[in-house]
Amino acid sequence: MDQTRDFDFQNGEILLIDKPRGWSSFDVVRKLKKGVNAKIGHAGTLDPLASGLMILATGPFTKRISEFQDMTKEYTGTIFLGATTPSFDRETEAEDLMDISGIDDEVIIAAAKTFVGKILQVPPAFSAIKIDGKRSYKLARKGKAPEMKARELEILEFEITKIELPLVYFRVVCSKGTYIRSLANDFGKLLEVGGYLHDLCRTKIGDFKLEDALQVDELARDLFNTTNAKADENIS
Repeated sequence: MDQTRDFDFQNGEILLIDKPRGWSSFDVVRKLKKGVNAKIGHAGTLDPLASGLMILATGPFTKRISEFQDMTKEYTGTIFLGATTPSFDRETEAEDLMDISGIDDEVIIAAAKTFVGKILQVPPAFSAIKIDGKRSYKLARKGKAPEMKARELEILEFEITKIELPLVYFRVVCSKGTYIRSLANDFGKLLEVGGYLHDLCRTKIGDFKLEDALQVDELARDLFNTTNAKADENIS
């Protein structure tokens, strides 16, 4: 099926993309840029280890990127309890292993409720935030973890959907600027057993849903085929 049939990238399109785990947000843009053949940008970075919904805009619609970035986000995922990592996720090795035998379901559910509302959150050192002109994660990977300042944000919903220790399954609805990795780390701290983000998927941005997103490889293939077909028409 040709997904590009009705697209007009030059005059502006909004693309919903399902980012695969292991891809950076820039990887997605780079994969599509040649086939789109127009100005293109994305609204809201997803970590390489996360999957899920990205919004891309082309042409004059790139002016709307900040509008999409300001929308609330929904995520689902799992938190691993009983250890921490420097990156707050699986990018770095687990450390500080702790016994979680004393943690029960009621305590976990009650802990999640304490994060709902406006909170102060310290972003992870392994993030794209710029410190003195340099990306924080580049400094952190060199062992020069910068001091990160707390930011106010809002957790609208934090639902525990399943508990299979050491994994806790969750759904979070949150404001712009929320780091789910930091939430996982803070969650483990509150339970006094440590925790880190094990898996993450972004399922909504505002009213945009992951279920309506296109697969990046399929779209890229269709764009490439369409571009080649147009080139052949021009030659003939």
